[in-house]
Amino acid sequence: MLEPSNNNELPDIPTKRYFTIGEVSELCDVKPHVLRYWEQEFTELSPVKRRGNRRYYQRHDVLVIRQIRFLLYDQGYTIGGAKAHLMHGNKEEAGRSKQLLSMMIAELEDILELLK
Repeated sequence: MLEPSNNNELPDIPTKRYFTIGEVSELCDVKPHVLRYWEQEFTELSPVKRRGNRRYYQRHDVLVIRQIRFLLYDQGYTIGGAKAHLMHGNKEEAGRSKQLLSMMIAELEDILELLK
C-alpha cells in the first residue's frame, strides 16, 4: 500500500480510534486545507463529522492519506492519476484476494479428501 521508504519519513501512527485534522496533518505532513480538498476529490476519504462539523479521521483514513500523499508528492501523479491508481489498485487487490481464497478452498478440500 505504502512504499517502505516513505514510511521512515513519517511518524508512526498512534493506536487511537480517532484523529483530529490537526493530528492527521502532522502524521501525514500535509496541511489541513489540503486534507479538506482531498476529501472532495477522493471518495476513499470519509472522516466522521461530529459537533460543529469537526472531522475525526480513523486509522484507515490516515493510511489512505499517506498513500495519496505518496502518489502525488513522491510519484508525481496528478489528482486524476492518483484516483485511477487507487481505484485500479483496490479492484486488483480484490481480484487477488478472490483468487487466493479459491486456491485455499481447493487445498483444504484436498486435505479433507486425504483425511477421509
